[in-house]
Amino acid sequence: MSDTMTPAAVVFGVGPIEGVGGAVALRAADGGLKTYVAGRHPDKMAGVVAQIEADGGEAMALSCDATVKAEVEAVFARVAADGCRPVLVVFNVGGNWPMSFMELTPEFLEGMWRQGPLAGMLVGQGAVKAMADQGGTLIFTGASASLRGRPMFAAFASAKAGLRAIAQAMAREFGPQGLHVAHVVIDGVVNGERIHRFMPGFVEARGADTCLDPAAIAETYWQLHLQPRSAWSHELELRPFVETW
Repeated sequence: MSDTMTPAAVVFGVGPIEGVGGAVALRAADGGLKTYVAGRHPDKMAGVVAQIEADGGEAMALSCDATVKAEVEAVFARVAADGCRPVLVVFNVGGNWPMSFMELTPEFLEGMWRQGPLAGMLVGQGAVKAMADQGGTLIFTGASASLRGRPMFAAFASAKAGLRAIAQAMAREFGPQGLHVAHVVIDGVVNGERIHRFMPGFVEARGADTCLDPAAIAETYWQLHLQPRSAWSHELELRPFVETW
């Protein structure tokens, strides 16, 4: 790709502004990158784009189901058609839904897997094609479930463990080519829109600093992106100070 192309960030799995994907998009835009936000809910992404533009940045929302190869490819194609070159790609796809082991169905397990290693592979392949020539940063949002399986979370843990393996394999294969691949283990409750919607009062009862602040997570992602290649991190763990681990 030409050096005249505009550097950009592409964030997959963006929902409401009060979430990890939204916070990462805001931080990337604040860092001077044209930011593409990709997700399945245009109404939620609109708030992120509006905030970025209100802050003086440039952003665009692209509808995308990251489990569908053609839709992931369309996102990267649009970025290139706009004369932009991704220098930062973030994979923030997937949700955490508990289910007892004996109630698991093949469909539920497969759905979790599709959001994890399958979608991670598709976005990873797109990122390599877009960034391998000149380098860049690819960050996967992981979870403590990638390191251990717990009751009620067999499907989620298997999906996150698979995603972690994808990240490790990519880091070892493409790091020598100048692509910084990182996996961030999020260990704890994120103080975002989802926890307030499903468990109202939870954060207020515990205290905000006992939960992960999306903006703080986003700042860590940005610092990973800025790391010189002489001292890259592959895996980081982020947790609140009170979290038991």
